[in-house]
Amino acid sequence: MTASLELPGLRVEIDKLVYRHGGEQLPPDRPHAFIYYLTIRNDSDRTVTLLGRKWVVEHSDGTQLVVEGDKIVGETPCLSPGAHFSYNSYHVTACDARAHGSFHGHDENGRRIFVRIPPFALHIPE
Repeated sequence: MTASLELPGLRVEIDKLVYRHGGEQLPPDRPHAFIYYLTIRNDSDRTVTLLGRKWVVEHSDGTQLVVEGDKIVGETPCLSPGAHFSYNSYHVTACDARAHGSFHGHDENGRRIFVRIPPFALHIPE
């Protein structure tokens, strides 16, 4: 099995982070929701198809949550050079945390590639 290549020019930008507390849709033990909006930009020289993701959420209480799976919000975006894919999703937590991770897939030549999701803070307002 060949190693994945971190493809130069493929990048993730965190566009916006919105905080929400409580509500019927949030679990009582994790009442803090952070809705993130991000964009994956392909400024590389080749077309890429993203097949899945891995998120790591490191909580201030010392616990860690790792979420891996196929697809990105139910899609497998195919990005030609210059294209981008934007979406939003969320993490819920009981305490402050830090989130980061990666998206993975392959390029037009079948080579495995990935792009890192830059770390961002999930800070519960006072």
